[in-house]
Amino acid sequence: MTKKIQIAICYDFDGTLSPKNMQEYDFMKKLKISPKKFWKDVTKLAKEQNADNIAAYMKLMIDELEKRKKPYNKKIFKDYGKTIKLYDGVDTWFKRIDEYVKDKNISVKHFIISSGLKEMIEGTKIAKRFEKIYASSFMYDANNIPKWPAVVLNFTTKTRYLFEINKGKNCSNINKYVPDEEREIPFSNMIYIGDGETDVPCMKIVKKEGGHSIAVYKPKSSTKLKIAEQLVKDNRVNFMAPADYTEDSHLENIVKSIIDKIISDKRLNSFKQKFYNTEQKIKNDNNIEKGINSIVGNTEKQNVAEIKETDEIMDKIEESTENNNGNI
Repeated sequence: MTKKIQIAICYDFDGTLSPKNMQEYDFMKKLKISPKKFWKDVTKLAKEQNADNIAAYMKLMIDELEKRKKPYNKKIFKDYGKTIKLYDGVDTWFKRIDEYVKDKNISVKHFIISSGLKEMIEGTKIAKRFEKIYASSFMYDANNIPKWPAVVLNFTTKTRYLFEINKGKNCSNINKYVPDEEREIPFSNMIYIGDGETDVPCMKIVKKEGGHSIAVYKPKSSTKLKIAEQLVKDNRVNFMAPADYTEDSHLENIVKSIIDKIISDKRLNSFKQKFYNTEQKIKNDNNIEKGINSIVGNTEKQNVAEIKETDEIMDKIEESTENNNGNI
């Protein structure tokens, strides 16, 4: 049986699968926090402490909960994720894509690569659809109380997980060299979907390595549209589309077309390999024939030389015999 083609679709979360930052749903609503003020405070804290913005928002989440004397633990963070709104069609998107490739000898794996909070993403109704969720997360004590950031995933560290997906099971050490033929999912078989500047490093790597990057934007938002247009203009992405995941949407048709292209490329490469193998066989056969001809030619030359030498010896013998007969 032919080995299945492995394809990875990697998604950012905030602004890509969901219209807003995940903290702006249940977390901020229940704590009555102004999103504008919260993100302003994040920027201020990061600047004052010379810290990463992602680490700053994680600290401020805990600070806000403690300030209001609200309980918090891993389960509560997951519960905050239950009310996160998703773009139209996202809840059925994964099933439709999986259905599309069902009879095409393809395996599609979905991954999240997000600076958002992993625990909140795990609380969404689509969490089980992902092969793996790469996102920022906390360290917890024995009572599941967050104590310190475990992973701070910003726009540059996101790229690390592309290589982890690429190398797959061989990725015990991300910096270890793995030959291309042993990598689980080639970059050419990757699709990256994101919405903004924080996705640029991932978008660029996937596109540069032969995969496809798609910039999505909030429908009817001129501001988000301009960001996507700029990503196209700057050659960061291959395509742009509204963040509409419904059936037969522009985005769905782009993704399905990319999948079809990956299948076609695989087929063409197999034809090219067969031609190369045939060509090599012909070259090898020609080399063998030349070798045989060379051996035969050398043998013939050697035989001629030996015959000539024998004739010369016989002539000398005859000449010697005649001389001896003349002396008698």
